Amino acid sequence: MKAFLILEDGTVFTGKHIGANKDVVSEIVFNTSMAGYTEVFTDPSYAGQAVCMTYPLIGNYGVCLDDMESEKPWVDAIIVRELSRIPSNFRCDMSIQEFLERYEIPGIEGIDTRKLVRLLREKGTMNGYITTNENLKYEDVKEKLHAYVTGDVVRKVSCTEKKFLKGVSDLSENGPLSGSAVFNKEDYAAALSGDKSKREKRPAIVKELNGKGLKIALYDFGAKKNIADSLAARGCDVTIYPCGTSAEEVLKDDPDGIMLSNGPGDPKDCGDIIKEIKKLYDSDKPIFAICLGHQLMALATGADTFKLKYGHRGGNHPVKDLSTGRVYISSQNHGYVVDVDKLDRKVAEPAFVNANDGTNEGLSYVGKNIFTVQFHPEACPGPQDSSYLFDKFIDMIKKGGKN
Repeated sequence: MKAFLILEDGTVFTGKHIGANKDVVSEIVFNTSMAGYTEVFTDPSYAGQAVCMTYPLIGNYGVCLDDMESEKPWVDAIIVRELSRIPSNFRCDMSIQEFLERYEIPGIEGIDTRKLVRLLREKGTMNGYITTNENLKYEDVKEKLHAYVTGDVVRKVSCTEKKFLKGVSDLSENGPLSGSAVFNKEDYAAALSGDKSKREKRPAIVKELNGKGLKIALYDFGAKKNIADSLAARGCDVTIYPCGTSAEEVLKDDPDGIMLSNGPGDPKDCGDIIKEIKKLYDSDKPIFAICLGHQLMALATGADTFKLKYGHRGGNHPVKDLSTGRVYISSQNHGYVVDVDKLDRKVAEPAFVNANDGTNEGLSYVGKNIFTVQFHPEACPGPQDSSYLFDKFIDMIKKGGKN
């Protein structure tokens, strides 16, 4: 069955229908990751968006449900050059086609994705309409295309009640992998055997249980699963709070540290949340923020944000640590950044910068136990170069000093 992608500038792409058979209007973005599409599709930060994967073949290893970053996919639709319908991998639970049908997500394949991406890079991110209706014209959907906004997607993706994740408590039976790293050998062997009944969702690879006994409050603005997992794997007990939770309620629980998660949409749409984050800033609790959380903390302390022309989405983005000069390859998914030109240097200093375009990738707050990053140290998908930031957060809590 034919399918069509109509962009708000009037450009029309013709391809083949995949997934659920329904029309959708959404913001069209692209991701440059070569693998990790399951994690991309289930990342809540993509709520309200349709994702074009730039790598030409998607789906060759199928979908492993254990790799999902949330309980369901949040993308509105997917756009690919070629979809593999015969996956080959011992961890595969289903094909992408089956996955899309299960969760009623439409898509289109067979279009020139390179042309689409070049168009988005030239003109900027645009809204698009995906349909199987051959009689539908640009004029028929022009009003919908120009009127579409992602809206208040943070409340849509956040959990509705408080949840708790117990930290790993004992790694005495797990031998070292390299250096101070540890690895659950038994679960790794079960994974290699292909026995899904024994397979651990993600065999833990951590440096040490340096967070054992610490209580972390995680604000869920659309948190990827691996943020909580990364803390729990270091021994931290994690309490996950809905995005609308008051600062007073979180502080009443007396956490040792607070984590502000990633999430979708324009940070300036989160006015009520920003007010609560300002209270957390004033509390002097240690805080680590990722992606949307990074932007919200900046807005809460008087800084500003702006929308990028086409955003940073993929697993190959270089970021430079301004304190050491070292460059890390990072996983990213964002369309907005903090405007450092409007940053009060008495409040915060730039800590990381994007090595490609020079935009801000992190802040260190003056006189506070607070640091924030725009990229994803929890990866999934992507490199784990910057996973050490979770250990930095834990060390900061233990030392109790100022940055």
